[in-house]
Amino acid sequence: MAQSVPDSVEFIQGGAERRLLLIADHASNRVPSGMDLGISEALLSDHIAVDIGAAPLTRALAKRLDCPAVLGAWSRLVGDLNREADEPNVIPSISDGWPIPGNEGLSSEIRQTRIERYWKPYHAFIEAKVRDARPTMLVGIHSFTPQLASRPDHRRPWQIGILYNSDDRAARIAIPLLREAGLVTGDNEPYSGQELNATMNRHAEAHGLPYLGIEVRQDLVTDEAAAGKWADLLAPIIIQVAATLACDSSIDH
Repeated sequence: MAQSVPDSVEFIQGGAERRLLLIADHASNRVPSGMDLGISEALLSDHIAVDIGAAPLTRALAKRLDCPAVLGAWSRLVGDLNREADEPNVIPSISDGWPIPGNEGLSSEIRQTRIERYWKPYHAFIEAKVRDARPTMLVGIHSFTPQLASRPDHRRPWQIGILYNSDDRAARIAIPLLREAGLVTGDNEPYSGQELNATMNRHAEAHGLPYLGIEVRQDLVTDEAAAGKWADLLAPIIIQVAATLACDSSIDH
């Protein structure tokens, strides 16, 4: 029986041969009908609400890799899927210096209702996919702003970053490949996966499953054409990382 897809998820079907699963937590800026966050439409298109370019990049990669993908279907301001459910910032009242009035002063009951309604179904869906499809590697897709509004003196020069927490198996393979391709590549930059890695911690590290946490700078994937070019570049590297891990695993055993 096919698994039903909750409205917290955009699911892309894909082939099973590569045994990869793509995950994009912050792929959407949608806000549920009747929920007023108290911010402008312009801010809903800003990085505080969505990882700009993450959705088209993930869709393009899913096509090129012929693998399934799970994309978050609501804005990170509704509930941040890459935070633990009990973290205060899972429902942020301020983001990059911008107040989110609709998230301020929420009661514990309202917060829990949001978690139950939007956060838990997303992660339950991923858990089921990992259990049933048994991928050999997860690939997390995010994007980052070139410069935070709250830190105007701090530019982010990297074109791409690879994030990891305790398990750096895939990262150690990918980073040299990306640098050899001529990309300015951050090693646990623009921020550390040891500080923010909730989705990969939950669905990969907790199960001993290798993963590749990818962050692409947002100004490089602003439209589908640009995202497609990045997918062309990243797809063979992802394949090579997965193949190297599989080879290393066979040697180990």
